[in-house]
Amino acid sequence: MAINIDSNGFDGSEWHPETLGVRAGNQMTVFGENSEALFLNSSFRFKSAAQAAARFGGTEPGNIYSRFTNPTVSMFQDKLAALEGAEQCVATSSGMAAILACVMGLCNAGDHIVASRSIFGTSVQLFSNILKRWGLEVTFVSLTEVKEWEGAITSKTKLFFVETPSNPLTEVADIPALAKVAHDAGALLVVDNCFCTPAIQRPLQLGADIIIHSATKYIDGQGRCLGGAVLGSKVHMEPVYGFLRTAGVTMSAFNAWVFLKGLETLFVRMEAHAKNALTLATWLEAQPQVARVFYPGLKSHPQHALAMKQQSSGGGIVSFEVKPKAGQTAQEAAWALIDATKLISITANLGDAKSTITHPATTTHSRVTVEARAAAGITDGLVRIAVGLEHVEDLKVDLASLAR
Repeated sequence: MAINIDSNGFDGSEWHPETLGVRAGNQMTVFGENSEALFLNSSFRFKSAAQAAARFGGTEPGNIYSRFTNPTVSMFQDKLAALEGAEQCVATSSGMAAILACVMGLCNAGDHIVASRSIFGTSVQLFSNILKRWGLEVTFVSLTEVKEWEGAITSKTKLFFVETPSNPLTEVADIPALAKVAHDAGALLVVDNCFCTPAIQRPLQLGADIIIHSATKYIDGQGRCLGGAVLGSKVHMEPVYGFLRTAGVTMSAFNAWVFLKGLETLFVRMEAHAKNALTLATWLEAQPQVARVFYPGLKSHPQHALAMKQQSSGGGIVSFEVKPKAGQTAQEAAWALIDATKLISITANLGDAKSTITHPATTTHSRVTVEARAAAGITDGLVRIAVGLEHVEDLKVDLASLAR
C-alpha cells in the first residue's frame, strides 16, 4: 500500500515551484523509503478475479500492467503535472513519442494542423512525411507572425503546434496571442516547452491547452535517459492516454525514476544554465568572427521584450552565425570552429550538464529540405551551443578561435 508522505495535509498550490519539484507526487511504500521506489515489474497482482475485472474495466483505480500503469511513472507524471499546473500528465518513451501520442490521440484523418516552420527537424519529418500518409494535413507558418496563423486556418484545423523558444534560432512565439487565434477557430494550442521547462515558462498559464516535453533534455539534465510527456486537462489527456495504452509508446519505470531525480534539481540547474548562457551570448556578440547571436536574453534579440514577459530568463540555448574567413564556405567556417573545441561535446543533444555544440544544417535539420531550412533561417554558418554547467570562462577559452 502506498501513501502520500509529502502533502502533510497541505494543498500543493500553497507550495513554491521549487518545493513542488522536490516534494510533489512523492509516494512511499510500507517500507518507509525517503527516495521514490523503483518498480521494475511488468505486471501487478490482484486480490481476486473481481478486482482484476474492476481494474481492467476502469471502475477501480490501481496498477494493472506497466505499459500504461506503473507507480514510478505515475510519480513522475504527478510531479511534472504539478510543476506545469496541469490536471494530468501522460509520460511517453521519448519527446517524439509525446508529439505522436498527442496528435494520434486528438486528431483524425482529414484534420488539419498549423505548425511553426521553426520546429525541430524530426518534428517536421513527422508532420510532413509520416502523418501526412495517414490523411493529416499540415501547414507551416512563421512562428512570430500571428497573421500567418490566422490565414492558415481551415474548417478542419484541430491543432496549433509551436516550440517556443524555437530550435535552433530561439525565436519566441506570443503564446497568449496564438491561444486566442486558436481558440477563436475552435482549435487547441500545443506548446513544446522543452527549451524552457516549467522552471522558466508555464505555457498553460499563458493560454496554451497542451504542453509537450522531451524529458531527455533539461528534465533529465545529465544526458542519461530518453523520455517525453504530454500535459493538459483530463478531457484532452484521456484520448492521449488511450493511444499510449494501446500503442505502447511507454516511458520505462527506470527512466521515470531518473527523471524524478532530475526534477528535484531542475530550478537550480536552469538558473545556472541561463546565467552561463547570457554571459556566453554577451561575449559572443563581441567576437570578430561572429556575424550574429541568437539568444532571447540579449536585448538585440527581436523578441527580447516578449521573452522576458513570458519567461523568467533566456534559457540555456545560444545559437550564432560564424563569419567565413577568406576562401572558406559558411559550412567550412562552422565546422572548423566545432572541430577546434576540446571541452565542449560535439553532439546534437541538449539540456546536459556538459555543454554541447552542433551544426544544425547537417545534424538536427539535415533531413529538412534546403528550401525549408532557408525559410526557417537555418544557414550553413549557424552553430548551436547548449550551454552547460562548466565555468563560463572555460567555455570562452574553448571557443577562442572566434576571437582570432
